[in-house]
Order: sequence, then structure tokens, then C-alpha cells
Amino acid sequence: MTVKRSAGLLLFQRRSGGPEVLLGHMGGPYWARKDVGAWGVPKGEYVPPESAWDAARREFEEELGIAPPQGATIPLGEHTQPGGKIVTVWAVEADLDPASMVPGTFTMEWPPRSGRTAAFPELDRVAWFGLGAAREAIVKGQTPFLDRLATRLGG
Repeated sequence: MTVKRSAGLLLFQRRSGGPEVLLGHMGGPYWARKDVGAWGVPKGEYVPPESAWDAARREFEEELGIAPPQGATIPLGEHTQPGGKIVTVWAVEADLDPASMVPGTFTMEWPPRSGRTAAFPELDRVAWFGLGAAREAIVKGQTPFLDRLATRLGG
């Protein structure tokens, strides 16, 4: 069995009240009415020989429709999510206006068993969160990245 791998970029900015992170709300009908636990790091799957770093940058652009920011990165390492997928994340300090997002889309059969397909945004919105609010909103399998960022920023 091949282990699935995913990689992403966690943007952060320093504010007077503490760091904020940019999270994306998962698009599609399954997530439309959910908020808590429906946000995550912009990321996506990759298959070697593509590197995790290249995948993180590619997925950022695919999901948000804008080029990934330049600048120093903070490696936040890998974490195995409850379903077994290994996720690798880097933090990048950057300022991004959520209104500038032009999400990529995916297609799926909807409604189920209808034989019809529909397009949905990969992320239906992005927003800045303080670390406490981010811990409430983010998919639980990604909270270690918030903790690692807080540690690296001295918080």
C-alpha cells in the first residue's frame, strides 16, 4: 500500500495581538455548512519524484489562484494525519489579502448517484486567524503545525 503524501504552505503575519495564520475553508457540498474543523493549510497531494517543497508551492497556487509568496521559510516538518496521509508544511511570513484569492476547482458527481457532475472550488474562502481561533477552526490533524509555528515564533 502506498502512503499518500501532501504538502502545503502556512502563511503567517505578526500582529500586535500575536501571530495570525491564513487558513482555507474546504470547498464543496460536504463542507458548505461546516465551520469548526473545516479549515486547513492550503495543501495538496503529490507523488515523488516531485518534491514536497515543489508540491507545496504548486498546490498553493492551484488552490488560491495566486503565486506563492517569496521569502524565508520555517520548516514545520511532517505529521501523519489520522487517515494515514503524511503532510509536510512550511510557514512563510507574508501579507495576503483574502479577497485576492481566485480558487481552483474540482469536479465530482453531485448530487450523489445522480450521474451529473458539478464543479466546486478547492477552497471557498480564506481568512486570517489568531492562533487560538485557528486551533478551533482547523482540521484536528493539522493542529501540530500551529503548535510548531508558535514554538518557532517564541510563543
